[in-house]
Amino acid sequence: MLIQLMAAAGAAAPAGENPYGLVPALQQGGIIAWATFVILVVMSVFSFYILFTKLYEQQRILNQTRRVRASFWNLTNLKDGAAKLEKNSAYRQIVDDAIAAQEQHAKLTDSSIEAHDWMDAALGRSRALVSSSLEGGGLPFLATVGATAPFIGLFGTVVGIYRALIKIGLAGQASIDAVAGPVGEALIMTALGLVVAVPAVLAYNWLQRRNKVIAEDLAGFASDVQSYLSSSGNVRPVAAKAAAPARPAAAAPARPAAPGNTPPKA
Repeated sequence: MLIQLMAAAGAAAPAGENPYGLVPALQQGGIIAWATFVILVVMSVFSFYILFTKLYEQQRILNQTRRVRASFWNLTNLKDGAAKLEKNSAYRQIVDDAIAAQEQHAKLTDSSIEAHDWMDAALGRSRALVSSSLEGGGLPFLATVGATAPFIGLFGTVVGIYRALIKIGLAGQASIDAVAGPVGEALIMTALGLVVAVPAVLAYNWLQRRNKVIAEDLAGFASDVQSYLSSSGNVRPVAAKAAAPARPAAAAPARPAAPGNTPPKA
């Protein structure tokens, strides 16, 4: 009898196979469990794709910021400086829009519009376009994933608990072997929802912080361009502080002559 029970147990659970793992739990859950799992996996894949693409885009602009600070303002005129910037870059767009706004203001017949106000509006629109490009392209999707993934996992949890209650009702008693599978499925769905949501929220906050730094750099650059054009090139930021001249080494004080070596007076 004992040998027969051990043989039946071995047939029910082959060696090395976990009957309560992820795949068995999904198989027991049916189409609802598989659909919930696939939705969460797709959310996670797209979240990481957006994270890496936005990081690449932001890093390009940050590298341009360093180059602009180092060499852009060593220029003869603004058009020559714009020619040295990368095409289709954020800084090139601001400079091109500023030059175009200056040329358009010169053609205006209404002299009541100040050049400063005209230029400020043009640069404001240019910076708004760059900021809109940075904040779009997937950041709303990250926010959506962070807000909805836990509830999608919770939906799988509710379905798992419901199946466990049905098994208890059919069995007439709350045995471990009857509820272990559905309850395990419910816990797995809860964990998957959190695993998908937490990285999405962290990525969203981090990317938003980097966007804020980029927006501040672009605002400062636009202000410098406006000052340069308003002053006809007389006002420009300092590209790099001149190195302070080296201080000459102090001369060593002369040592007094020894008493025995005093030269004789004439």
